Amino acid sequence: MRKSPENQPSEAETSISEPLDASDEAQRDERECEGGATIALPSHVAGSGTLDRLVDTARDYAKASTSENTNKAYAADWTHFARWCRLKGTDPLPPSPEIVGLYMADLAAPTGKAPALSVSTIDRRLSGLAWNYAQRGFTFDRKDRHIATVLAGIKRRHARPPVQKEAILSEDILAMVATLDFDLRGLRDRAILLLGYAGGLRRSEIVSLDVGKDDTIESGGWIEILNDGAVLTLNAKTGWREVEIGRGSSDQTCPVHALEQWLHFAKIDFGPVFVRTSRDGENALEARLSDKHVARLIKQTVLKSGIRAELPEKDRLALFSGHSLRAGLASSAEVDERYVQKQLGHASAEMTRRYQRRRDRFRVNLTKAAGL
Repeated sequence: MRKSPENQPSEAETSISEPLDASDEAQRDERECEGGATIALPSHVAGSGTLDRLVDTARDYAKASTSENTNKAYAADWTHFARWCRLKGTDPLPPSPEIVGLYMADLAAPTGKAPALSVSTIDRRLSGLAWNYAQRGFTFDRKDRHIATVLAGIKRRHARPPVQKEAILSEDILAMVATLDFDLRGLRDRAILLLGYAGGLRRSEIVSLDVGKDDTIESGGWIEILNDGAVLTLNAKTGWREVEIGRGSSDQTCPVHALEQWLHFAKIDFGPVFVRTSRDGENALEARLSDKHVARLIKQTVLKSGIRAELPEKDRLALFSGHSLRAGLASSAEVDERYVQKQLGHASAEMTRRYQRRRDRFRVNLTKAAGL
């Protein structure tokens, strides 16, 4: 299947992760977070081989209740809050609404050199604290007046319209794939971009795909290639759903053909669909790609293709992310909105409209309809 004498990815293939805090104190916070959220037998129950194995199984299920990225974010939230509490001479346990309210105020209007956080980030930090307290068996009331009123004031004073990433439109995606080589790495990246765009997929959904059902434990879905297109079965953010991706008008732009080419030349018939390649880009390795690769790939091909070339490189990079593929499908597909909603897996049409960066805003003119 996939064999390569070289089992190390290139620098371009290596995931980039920045530690939140390299200090011993932050590392201790992380260990406390992990240890505090574990599942254990009640103190009055004697352990046994069977029960201990069930504890390990329950821990695995508890960890799988939220995505890996969410787990990392929540752990980082607790690390930051615990460190803040120690610096202020207090303790994060048990939960104190008054202390949490002061923490939120310091995030919104810091007294030191730290930058003020956005309202959405503060709200996310609060969710992270609530989750961490729940894992430790504590009740945390977000509606307590010391928290709710402070958060309401922060939102009223500092809230701004959400900053949305730029959509990758049809002409953009064609220019981006045109920058890719036709070696094995180029075939893989072409399939990633076209499949992600046509399917309106999240970057985590792209890299979590397996060839077949139950190929790997960490699988997030599988593919089935048919005559008219491909069907992706995804265990997505909102639950299981099927995504149908039809064949394109030509092989050069067809996501299904690009997927078939990658699988054929990479000799992949089992396990992860998108894997790393050797340094020379000629051999497929065993390791599944990180979702960070999708984000890097989008930014790299945006720069190479000259999209928004009138802007400085830093600004161009800031405009696009993995979500630009989903926004591109929602903005470019000239079909009934309900089909786009189904493809993206949204529960409401309003959520789908948030992804539509380009649409006929005045197609329905309520002013004229009201007689004016």
